[in-house]
Amino acid sequence: MKAIVVGGGIGGLAAAVSLRRVGWEVVVYERAASFGEIGAGVGVMPNALRALEWMGVADEVRRLGTPRVSGGVRSSDGRWLVHLPDVGQDKVVAMHRADLHGVLLRALPSEILVNDVEVTSADELDADLVVAADGIHSRLRAELLPGAPEPVYAGATAWRGVAPGPYDLPISQTLGPGREAGILPLGDGRVCWYMAAVAPPQASLDPLELFGGWHDPLPHLVASTPDVIRHDIYELPLLPTFVRGRVALLGDAAHAMTPYLGQGACMALEDAVTLAAVGGDLARYDALRRPRAQAVWKGSRMAGRFGIEVRSPVALALRNSAFRLLPHSVAVTGMTRFTGWRIPAEVHSNGSSPSPT
Repeated sequence: MKAIVVGGGIGGLAAAVSLRRVGWEVVVYERAASFGEIGAGVGVMPNALRALEWMGVADEVRRLGTPRVSGGVRSSDGRWLVHLPDVGQDKVVAMHRADLHGVLLRALPSEILVNDVEVTSADELDADLVVAADGIHSRLRAELLPGAPEPVYAGATAWRGVAPGPYDLPISQTLGPGREAGILPLGDGRVCWYMAAVAPPQASLDPLELFGGWHDPLPHLVASTPDVIRHDIYELPLLPTFVRGRVALLGDAAHAMTPYLGQGACMALEDAVTLAAVGGDLARYDALRRPRAQAVWKGSRMAGRFGIEVRSPVALALRNSAFRLLPHSVAVTGMTRFTGWRIPAEVHSNGSSPSPT
């Protein structure tokens, strides 16, 4: 059986690695002139680590990611709202997106990676399975579901970057009125950071003006970053299906969501392993992935309502008090609703093995 994966990002490469592990012949088409990944940090959560374990690359991800550190949620003045003394590598691995992309890229033979190819229709492709991993503005999705909704502005804009360091910092999220920030320390002393603010689309804003009064080292991280990436946050309204004919939507092409749970890339990794686990059975893939991904989509939107979208002083005080009163065990258990995903049972009955080959 032959599969063509359209899109050479994290989701597309993960799909290629996963399908090859269950015996598929795979080719990956990327429209850019070379395979690569832009952006800043990504938190690889336990659900994503399980997917990477099955792919056989989790050890390399842990080696490149953040060692055990503390973590939690802070207010804009730096006070801890929730403080977890140990965020181990079984809970989250923070790493640069380019490093995660590189791990997946090295797991594939170069001869199946074809760049500088523009795919505008699945009809062009001779394959038993077409994986549309071509992002939030997917051309294949537009062909597959011509009446489906287009991406919509999610009400906030974001900045991301990598500060050179060296730093010794916890993993943290900071919440303020209509704004939030996050720190993902890398193993080499650099720090991936992000900042987001409720704003109209394409608003003219300066992150140092918005976050200059927040706790250290957030302002310094921004000021010391040579290349700051700015983008408005968009989400894809819920789709009626992730499949049609021989085409499967994967990653942002299927369920682009707001970043407030840190699950965007994790969902793409789940998609990839599930597609392989069901042996390309697209009805089964849709039945497994659509309810799961759309539940996380809704959860991320809800996290935004109780996070970045809170702006009144009274609501802020109530929200922060609720965080401080929340037992650590409850905070951790609450996240398992989103990170407790397990590899589908089909993976153990289709001739594949979850151990590295």
